[in-house]
Amino acid sequence: MIDFEYIHAADIQSAIRAGAVPSTRFVAGGTNLIDLMKLNVERPEHVVDINGLVRSDPTLASISELPTGGLRIGALARMRDVAWDARVRERYPVVSQSLLLAASGQLRNMATIGGNVLQRTRCPYFRDTATPCNKREPGSGCSAIVGINRTEAILGTSKECIATYPGDLGVALVALGARVVVREASAAGVSSESRIMFEKLHFVPGAHPERENTLRPGDLIIAIELPPLAAARRSLYLKVRDRASYAFALASAAVAVDMQGRVIRDARVALGGVATIPWRSKEAEHALIGKPATEQAFRAAAEAALLRAMPHRDNAFKVTLAKRTLVRALTEVTA
Repeated sequence: MIDFEYIHAADIQSAIRAGAVPSTRFVAGGTNLIDLMKLNVERPEHVVDINGLVRSDPTLASISELPTGGLRIGALARMRDVAWDARVRERYPVVSQSLLLAASGQLRNMATIGGNVLQRTRCPYFRDTATPCNKREPGSGCSAIVGINRTEAILGTSKECIATYPGDLGVALVALGARVVVREASAAGVSSESRIMFEKLHFVPGAHPERENTLRPGDLIIAIELPPLAAARRSLYLKVRDRASYAFALASAAVAVDMQGRVIRDARVALGGVATIPWRSKEAEHALIGKPATEQAFRAAAEAALLRAMPHRDNAFKVTLAKRTLVRALTEVTA
């Protein structure tokens, strides 16, 4: 058994104070953290339960309108509730689809939006404490590079780590240009609020795979803000995987387009299942904007999106698969 202190936080301020203590983790739905604790990958000395924060601040689990016309999604909102919300389905279908294609119904009932975007890789070597892993133990080596790497990343990798970011929602959020609302601890003990562009939240591994995001100890995600993006109404999330449910993406594409006639006026493109972080492809977007919605334009965008891919022995197929996934997603969303 892992010996840890369980703390039930009553409000955001106390949660942040408790979370700033070394070797502390926040837990909400627990669908990722508890798994990793069972595997001895995570061994926190303190676990702060933040579910009770909703009683002091109901907006943490609600969906509300932003003055600018977008939507604010509370970090403690459950995946199920966000996926089926009428406003999300109508104005941001890519978000709804990414949630409904994630995990299983039981997990979507438990998992929270804030926890979902911070989930850790499902790389089998990261989850196996008997094997070296730079993300788990910096400097120990990357077993995936020399081992079986069929499911690993081909974009955003380094010689230290090729672990794939596993989530679906994050791919949709990075495509839309969403923002993350964070409450931060200060030296005076009073929390302040800041906003981070979603594409700046996660780090590519580089020389430090153990550094996965910009959050500091005690920082707490309290909401996700979706911008009033015209292209979001015509958006789609397409996920390709080994089986029809309860499987992570081998390749996925989140696309959103704004069209004038058959000409693409604006485009947002992100890829999942193939990168170390939710991967927005501005190269693909530039290849699409101003072009007619044709298969030729879609193929050019796909080539641009995968131009920097660095496949390994077992995952070279992902280059072709990701291109085909993006072409198909663009074909469907512009039909």
